[in-house]
Amino acid sequence: MSSTYGENLRLTIFGQSHSAAIGVTVEGLPAGFAIDMAALQAFLSRRAPGRDKNSTTRREADVPEFLSGLTGNVTCGAPLTAIIRNTNTRSGDYDELAYKPRPGHADYTGWVKYGESRDYAGGGHFSGRLTAPLCIAGGICLQLLEREGITVRSRIRAVADVTDDAPFTGPVSHKPFPTVSDEAGQAMQQRIAEAKADCDSVGGVVECIVEGLPAGLGDPMFGGMENRIAQAVFGIPAVKGVEFGDGFEAAKLRGSQHNDPFCMEGGRVTTATNHCGGILGGITNGQPLILRAAFKPTPSIGQEQRTVDLRTMENTTLTIHGRHDPCIVHRAVPCVEAAVAIAVYDAFLQRKKEI
Repeated sequence: MSSTYGENLRLTIFGQSHSAAIGVTVEGLPAGFAIDMAALQAFLSRRAPGRDKNSTTRREADVPEFLSGLTGNVTCGAPLTAIIRNTNTRSGDYDELAYKPRPGHADYTGWVKYGESRDYAGGGHFSGRLTAPLCIAGGICLQLLEREGITVRSRIRAVADVTDDAPFTGPVSHKPFPTVSDEAGQAMQQRIAEAKADCDSVGGVVECIVEGLPAGLGDPMFGGMENRIAQAVFGIPAVKGVEFGDGFEAAKLRGSQHNDPFCMEGGRVTTATNHCGGILGGITNGQPLILRAAFKPTPSIGQEQRTVDLRTMENTTLTIHGRHDPCIVHRAVPCVEAAVAIAVYDAFLQRKKEI
C-alpha cells in the first residue's frame, strides 16, 4: 500500500480502523526540537471522534504513545514512531460488508485489489481513522513551522449549499465549529442535522491559508508546491478536489483580471493581489498560500441502497449499521492543516539544502 509520503521529511502511516493500534513513523525531523505535547494533544482532539452531536458516537481518546525518536519530549534525530490505540471498536457492525460493498466507499475496489484478505471492519486501511496518525506528524510539523515564523490555519468554507463568505483574517481553531461567520456555521449545522434525520449525509469545503512563507519553495512541473500539497491532501479520505488561489473560478476571468501586479513594499517585491494563491510556476512567491479541499458526503448512510452480493454476483440491497458521521467536514479541518504542514515543511527542508 502507498502509505508513505515525503522526500526530506518521510512519513509512513500504518494500521487499520479496528486494528489494535494505528500509527506513524517520521524520518528526517531535526534533532533537539522540544515538542509541546499539550499543544499537540489539543490539535489531535480537534479531529477526534465522538465530541459533538454531528459526529460519530465512536469515542477514542486519541492520546499518542511515542515508541522512539524522543528523549523526553525532545527529538533525538532517530526515526520518530508514535501509535494511538483503538479502544472503542465494534467490528460486528461491518460483517455484512464482507460481501456487500458500500456505494461510494472503497469496499469494492479494496476487494478487487486485495481480495478476501482485505480488512473491511471500519473501512480498514481506507478509513478516516488513519487521519489521526497523520495529525500526529502534521501537529509536530505545525510547531516546527511556527518556529520559522510560518503559520497554517483552516476554516470550514462550505457545507452542502451553505457558504461562509466572511473574510478569513484570523484563526478559528478555538471554535467547536470552525467557521468565520457564526451565522453561516449555524446554518451549516442545520444542514448536517437535517441530513442526519434523513439517515443521509452532506459534504463541504475546507479552506486553508499558509502565511509567513518565503519565496522560493517548490519546483517547476512535478515538484511544484501544488503537486506536493495535493498529494498529501488527497491522502485524506473523502477529498475529491483541491484548488489553489482562485482555482476553477480563474477559468472565468481574463488575464487582465487574474494577473497579480508586482509592486515594491517595504523594500521587497510583492503583489497587489493574490489570485494565484501564493504560487507561480510551482514555486512560492512570498504571498499567503491559499487552497481549498472539497469533501464528498460520507458514503456510510442509513438509507437502503443498491449494491451487489460478491458471493453470488447478483444485485441486492444494503442498509448500513454502525456509527458514522453525517458530515466529516468539521473534523477534517485539522486534517487539512496537518497534510499541508507536512508538505510545506518537507519543501522547506529542501529549500534549506539549496541555499
